[in-house]
Amino acid sequence: MDAAELFAELAGADAVLLGETHNRMDHHRWQVGTLAALHGQRPDMVIGLEMLPRSAQPVLDDWVAGELDEEQFLQESDWYEHWGFNPRLYWPILHFARVHDVPLVALNAERDLVRRLGHEGWDSVPADERDGVSAPAEPADAYREYLEEVLARHPAAPGDSDAFIGTQLAWDRMMAAAIADVIEAGGDEPPLVVGIIGSGHLEYGHGVPHQLADLGVDNAPVLLPRESDGACTGQDPELARAVFGVQGGERFQPLTPILGVQMQRPEEGEGVEIRGVMPDSVAGAAGIESGDRLVEAGGRAVDTPADLQRIVQAVTPGTWLPLVLERNGERQQVIARFPWQESAGARPAAGNGH
Repeated sequence: MDAAELFAELAGADAVLLGETHNRMDHHRWQVGTLAALHGQRPDMVIGLEMLPRSAQPVLDDWVAGELDEEQFLQESDWYEHWGFNPRLYWPILHFARVHDVPLVALNAERDLVRRLGHEGWDSVPADERDGVSAPAEPADAYREYLEEVLARHPAAPGDSDAFIGTQLAWDRMMAAAIADVIEAGGDEPPLVVGIIGSGHLEYGHGVPHQLADLGVDNAPVLLPRESDGACTGQDPELARAVFGVQGGERFQPLTPILGVQMQRPEEGEGVEIRGVMPDSVAGAAGIESGDRLVEAGGRAVDTPADLQRIVQAVTPGTWLPLVLERNGERQQVIARFPWQESAGARPAAGNGH
């Protein structure tokens, strides 16, 4: 089937789910092209975003209406608190929605709620506190095995596999319910809902597609990007409705400055507490040490890890960033020097970027 036939088919779907690896700009460029093709077939469209929780919906509405600039959007949506990936990866999608007046819908829930549902169970949370979303359908054995493998690859993740899997199912169910709600609200002529969601929630019909089917949304094909090797063979037909080759490589990625620290909010007082410093990092070269408290960056107060992440991601590679830290009760200034070339101080956009 060629692309024209595929998109004509997709125009009749209830939802189309576009996967991504969050920090891959080539995936997001593919998503924008796919959104344009789908919009040409079915202009009555809604774009659902995994990146933000339902509480950010008014901000998404204001963005599409043209009432916010980029800086205001990041502030009012609490982007760095909820998501944290470099917003430059997502601006093309957000601007596509604004230019074409396509509504954006927040698919996610607050992380604390998702974690509570996963760890304590759905019966522990009153229906009105979970937006009336029903408990998730039981996962396929293959999905459960996949999630257990994910847990095993991340030593820092909680060791309780049942809680981890429960949290992932809650995440899947919340996103599926948000998509189903848009379709149901559309009545006899609902819009096409296009979900922008991490591929791990979509592959092989597990995750969100499985929960959508349980909610009565059966026609929700999945499209996935994969780095192209010039061949279309070797793809498992069960993986997705279609797999698109994209031209990858680090030259397509925006360089994101990396300070190279692990941090947390302190129990009391201002600033953020440095828990660890990566080897050969900008932070290490600046003399930052574990146990320091960073209170200011670039002349701006740092109250949360998200504050520091946001300031660092805005740094231009090849420039310096003055930092004020507290050590042993005394304040001192250090200079973080971000090299131009790709190194520990500037690398393709990553999830943490701090």
